[in-house]
Amino acid sequence: MLIDGKKPQVPPTAAEIREAASRIQPKVVSTPLHISERLSAATGATVYLKREDLQAVRSYKVRGAFNFMLQLTPEERARGVVAASAGNHAQGFAQACNDLGIDGRIIVPRTTPQQKIQRIRHFGGERVTVQIEGSTYDDSSALAKRYAERTGALMVSAFDHPRTIAGQGTIGVEIRDQLGYDPDYIVVPIGGGGVLAGIAEYAREAMPNTKVIGMEPAGAASMIAACSAGKPVELPEIDSFADGAAVRRAGDVTYQMISGMDLELHPVPEGRIAKEMLDLYQVDGIIAEPAGAIASASVGPEGSFAPLEVPAGSSVVCVLTGGNNDISRYSEILERSLVWEGLKHYFIVNFPQEPGALRRFLDEVLGPDDDVALFEYMKRSGRETGPAFVGITLGNAADLPGLLQRMDESPLEIEKVGEDSPLFHMFV
Repeated sequence: MLIDGKKPQVPPTAAEIREAASRIQPKVVSTPLHISERLSAATGATVYLKREDLQAVRSYKVRGAFNFMLQLTPEERARGVVAASAGNHAQGFAQACNDLGIDGRIIVPRTTPQQKIQRIRHFGGERVTVQIEGSTYDDSSALAKRYAERTGALMVSAFDHPRTIAGQGTIGVEIRDQLGYDPDYIVVPIGGGGVLAGIAEYAREAMPNTKVIGMEPAGAASMIAACSAGKPVELPEIDSFADGAAVRRAGDVTYQMISGMDLELHPVPEGRIAKEMLDLYQVDGIIAEPAGAIASASVGPEGSFAPLEVPAGSSVVCVLTGGNNDISRYSEILERSLVWEGLKHYFIVNFPQEPGALRRFLDEVLGPDDDVALFEYMKRSGRETGPAFVGITLGNAADLPGLLQRMDESPLEIEKVGEDSPLFHMFV
């Protein structure tokens, strides 16, 4: 097998994943399994969080980067390495380059949070050059591949190389060793599919009583699309909210492995992910990035509307993959959470341009627990009415029908702004 990809890649075996665990052990943190009292109480199951946010780079990606680069020959190290990443792989890549004395270039899309870019530079030091280019991970990946072809540098894939997959699969080795038994479920987020493929491959041999389930952000469900189409396909557009898992096209090696194991895969709405991020922070004291919260966002009790309903009494491990979240994003996270919970709604209200119009709207249309969270209005000369864009936060999601009825009965012209409207996406 050639690292450059000149021969077909052979998926890693469970034995190779355990070898990877021994290889990278001095370089990475054996992260703890914490029982989530919140999720355990909600489901009646014993729910563990595998805390990969406690790695030095706050993400599991360091595992694959080290497993890849520790196996390079002196000649390959001298050629240098290149990688594309939305941020987390870049940090693991940067740490490995700095630690092993290898020169590297990392290409990140322009959507990468500044917090992640700063951390990449911190871990890479003088060994790593950061290039910010491309609108998505896939754009940056194409640029990295062209750089490798032009310079001879080795491409260190974020998820689609056997050595990367084996490194990421070492999480499964730790879960089994830490628990001492096979959990009923391991819930794993999906971006390109590397960590799911690695954990599932190891579990197939070492944890035969465990069901491994993949969870993908609904707005970037490239692996689900690949399994439906019978091959990796490029999504026409993606929601980049869960930036660490927002991949337009699933990997070739990861698709081969995941489709061959016939794993259960589910989409997770971005709003639910945002709500879980807030719960992790406010209740559990854990800072998770969107991709890191995907697995625990998917778990709920039987009879709920969660993507994965786990039986009471079962044992569940949710892989919390990363904690690199930029604090400036919390306003968007809160907004998405409120919309998903049915507490935040937007309307266009055509007000008569006369004194008291807004007061009547507040008194006659809004309920006692409703609040105006956004009001954008510009008075226009020479017109009888003027439109306002109004965001309303409800005290309870069940109050919406009453609000809509009062709007229908009002003499004001009021239009609800749906999620398919470009105006809606200016704010959410």
